[in-house]
Amino acid sequence: MVIKKLLLATHNKGKLVEMSAMLAPYGVQVTSSGDLGLSEPAETENTFIGNALIKARAASAVSGLPVLADDSGLCVTALNGDPGVYSADWAGNPRDFNLAMQRVWNGIKDTTDKSAYFVSVFALRMPDGTEKIFEGRCEGQIVWPPRGTGGHGYDPFFVPNGDTRTFAEMTLQEKEQYSHRAKAFDQFIRIFD
Repeated sequence: MVIKKLLLATHNKGKLVEMSAMLAPYGVQVTSSGDLGLSEPAETENTFIGNALIKARAASAVSGLPVLADDSGLCVTALNGDPGVYSADWAGNPRDFNLAMQRVWNGIKDTTDKSAYFVSVFALRMPDGTEKIFEGRCEGQIVWPPRGTGGHGYDPFFVPNGDTRTFAEMTLQEKEQYSHRAKAFDQFIRIFD
């Protein structure tokens, strides 16, 4: 598949910088919904795939470009998969992930099962309507109290299986060895082979 210009359906400048760097070796120019002044659609689905497709379809309809959108979140076993697709909502408005982590911990602190996993879904929509889905998952454990100053969101209290550090205690390169987003991206870049 040949893609020379890709629209990343996000207003997050950090994601734009990260994805631009990751796609540079493939000769792909990346722009974002924020750069084009596109509005963010309401995420009304109850699955990561559904919400990623909402974002990809909305941006594609307006831009006419190939679009990559992602949706991700933390799923906690003892909370029956919550916060899941509502991971950002648990942080309130404005976002306070210390509050979100406390809410999760309050829900599981008296249980023995602290297992959780991060999910990241990428939805690619081409101008002709073709759609592809790429999913990554990272299994791990919730720890308390939160540790580390790196990363974002729930990173300070999530330890991936196979390590003893939280995502927030790792460098970006170390985190990518485990990251759900890196796993989804690894699937996505295979379309350029």
